[in-house]
Amino acid sequence: MQDPVINRARRGILGATAMAAVAAQFGIPRLAAAAPAPGQSGSFTEPLKSVRAGLLEVGYAELGDASHPAVILLHGWPYDIHSYVDVAPILAAAGYRVIVPYLRGYGTTRFLFPTTVRNGQQSAFAVDVIALMDALGIHQAVIGGFDWGARTADIMAALWPERCRALVAVSGYLIGNQEAGKQPLPPAAEHAWWYQFYFATSRGRAGYEAYRKDFAKLIWQTASPHWNFPEATFERSAQALDNPDHVSITIHNYRWRLGLATGEQRYDALEARLAEVPVIHVPTITMEGDSNGAPHPQPSAYAARFTGRYEHRLITGGVGHNLPQEAPRAFAQAVIDVGA
Repeated sequence: MQDPVINRARRGILGATAMAAVAAQFGIPRLAAAAPAPGQSGSFTEPLKSVRAGLLEVGYAELGDASHPAVILLHGWPYDIHSYVDVAPILAAAGYRVIVPYLRGYGTTRFLFPTTVRNGQQSAFAVDVIALMDALGIHQAVIGGFDWGARTADIMAALWPERCRALVAVSGYLIGNQEAGKQPLPPAAEHAWWYQFYFATSRGRAGYEAYRKDFAKLIWQTASPHWNFPEATFERSAQALDNPDHVSITIHNYRWRLGLATGEQRYDALEARLAEVPVIHVPTITMEGDSNGAPHPQPSAYAARFTGRYEHRLITGGVGHNLPQEAPRAFAQAVIDVGA
């Protein structure tokens, strides 16, 4: 795969305007300027599908021809597959098979057995997606994500590079480990993680159970302070939080990060490898919105973790944490460029 835009010699932060100029210089196709209002289109037009994969019956949206190169798009918390409702049709029209699954604990995805541990540790999500690829007969795909989805995509690229044709990761390198999670941060940084400490308490679990939609809306507003999403847009995604395992998965995820909850032995070897902070060799574009109100690292802090063809893009114009839904054409263009 050769892409002159993604070149180690060209590392740095390029805005959308600069990227358009670079792409024009090298002949990379650019998407048309016209676009629907970001995040305000309807739901996926095709009926959702499901497949048994690993520990789950995974619910997912699929667009595009099944014979085309695959793209798997992974959502974050507290969002859902509709973060990609405008991205997926663009990529399908560009010649990709697009798979957008509900993560464990969201939407129509369900555990197959009631005795399975409702585990939210980071490696479990990546194993789920590998199982989904196996179930769908997809050997290799471009993997894209933000928030929990970006962390999952990073882990897949680090541990199973042969399954990752390329990577698009909002906020860059998000792989963590419990030892790192135990280290204190400066007060301002700790303040940004207030909900993580809330979830560490029994009061926090009960509060999230009782007010999960109010909680999610608050996160949406603070993480994307300039995104004036319609109420219908929020309600469409908030339904995914009614999954019977959502609260358990969410609480375990944040408690596990702090070392307040144990994981499962089946993932120990994977977590040991992730604790070594592995580099990512696959071609990668990392992205950030200029108004991301959620905790996130600076690009300079993680650029060295990407040792293949690499580029970082800063998307301007008040774009917040949910970058694929707020700037769908910029995200779709990154997928097209990195997967060319």
